[in-house]
Amino acid sequence: MRFLLSVIFAGIIAVSTAQNLVPRDSIMLSDPAILANESDSTYYMTGTGGRLWKSRDLKMWEGPFAVVEVDTTSWMGARTQIWAAELHKDGGKYYYFATFTNPAIIIDEAFGEKIPRRASHILVSDRPEGPYKPFGTEEYTKASMPTLDGTFWRDADGKPYLVYCHEWLQNHDGTIEAVELKEDLSGPVGEPFLLFKASSCPWSREHTDDGSVRPNMVTDGPWLFRTGSGRLGMIWTSWIGSRYTQGVAYSASGTLRGPWVHEPDPITPPDFGHGMLFQDFDGRWLLSVHSHRNDRGRYIRHPQLFEVDLSGERLVIGPKLQ
Repeated sequence: MRFLLSVIFAGIIAVSTAQNLVPRDSIMLSDPAILANESDSTYYMTGTGGRLWKSRDLKMWEGPFAVVEVDTTSWMGARTQIWAAELHKDGGKYYYFATFTNPAIIIDEAFGEKIPRRASHILVSDRPEGPYKPFGTEEYTKASMPTLDGTFWRDADGKPYLVYCHEWLQNHDGTIEAVELKEDLSGPVGEPFLLFKASSCPWSREHTDDGSVRPNMVTDGPWLFRTGSGRLGMIWTSWIGSRYTQGVAYSASGTLRGPWVHEPDPITPPDFGHGMLFQDFDGRWLLSVHSHRNDRGRYIRHPQLFEVDLSGERLVIGPKLQ
């Protein structure tokens, strides 16, 4: 699991000028998230690395553009790393949910690993192309915990939530948790609560040094959705051995508090993960994920799109878009 973190640190991107269009399969990007912005009929894609691409057709993309303005006097510092960014529109504003890491600040040491200050955080802008700037609190999650892959959800009661992962490096059984947000998303309300642990998943597994098999420890990339029948689901990512893989769980109560019941098998082929769902301008549901290939020890990640059927009781993955 640890060997792929170097890819995330790198935040690999393919650089082009604003005047050039590049095909999606030539962009190198981890954790791709796409906002379909109806007001200007434009798709906006971001992810690890803190850059933004724009497209009219999901095939050819313009970018990357720098869109993030970090407060360098805050805990993030001047050299913050940005992972797994997402764009969300809510209440007429655009929000940039991302993981920020300051490797100069060590918050803990667990299982022989030094753990840097890492947290899910939210920035805001009046425009989808940014710039996205800090607002509200400096701490959405506890400073003593490494949290990542934060996403946004308004639950059945209309309240907004930050849903995120408590990293396995600290607890050795990664979790997905949630905390209620203020209505303007400027800070948390109350205490976070547990949704589930990595060990509760029936399909994610890893091999130990003695040859035995145990539950995998990693929780990555939660994304919430409702099916056509109104059923609340969550896609998220873990590992089967050395294969990064996407799974799905459903809430038995229909609310964020669950309990969450995992489907027995993953939903994507091996080496596709960290997904999110969106509707294109024709109303078609799509899954955005990254795949990766090993190029002489260097892991290269590319955004990929799958068709999705959400019309019934459960999410069904369709063919991959070319």
